[in-house]
Amino acid sequence: MTKTRVLLVDDHMVVRIGLKALIDAEPDLAVVGEAGNGLEALAQARALVPDVIVMDISMPEMDGLEATRRIRAELPQCCVLILTVHAQERYLFPVLKAGAAGYVLKSTVDTELLDAIRTVARGGAFLYPSATKLLLEDYLGQLQRGGSPDAYETLSEREREVLKLLALGYTAAQVGDKLALSPKTVETYRGRIMEKLNLTGRADLIQYALARGLLAEYT
Repeated sequence: MTKTRVLLVDDHMVVRIGLKALIDAEPDLAVVGEAGNGLEALAQARALVPDVIVMDISMPEMDGLEATRRIRAELPQCCVLILTVHAQERYLFPVLKAGAAGYVLKSTVDTELLDAIRTVARGGAFLYPSATKLLLEDYLGQLQRGGSPDAYETLSEREREVLKLLALGYTAAQVGDKLALSPKTVETYRGRIMEKLNLTGRADLIQYALARGLLAEYT
């Protein structure tokens, strides 16, 4: 069995010890490295190229958001799963905009972390239930401030397929594999989708897909 390789990033050693024990107890998962701050995380990610990086937000030297942005820019094949004590909206949106594929609360580690790791490793997106509600409320608020809920009707069937897969966290190459398209063609579709729906980034894509019920079977 090929194991999902995980890098743990948290400035508290006791937290990393507990997470490592939890993850390594699973036959399909393995912790391959640890880091105590964002700079170490970046170095470890470059050296190990793990499948999933479990990343704390608040750390010295470099915080988890900046580390996530840099890792995703350099190593887009590495999925980042944010692990934090913060459940507020002001933390959720920056996490998604930084390129993270998921967001798990430390209070739910024992029940959600393992599933979250497996979900993002498969190319999906993982959000805890109240986070989904926050995204949906924010998007609906944008519509009330002048957005058009009918823009979805302007998308072609293929554009809708691409939208759903991108919102689930798949890369352009992965979407291309699923739909028999080249990555360049997928990027072209992505550009059209963003323009038609007036979206600006990953967080907007996820919000929109949630609001339309496109990810209902995954949330």
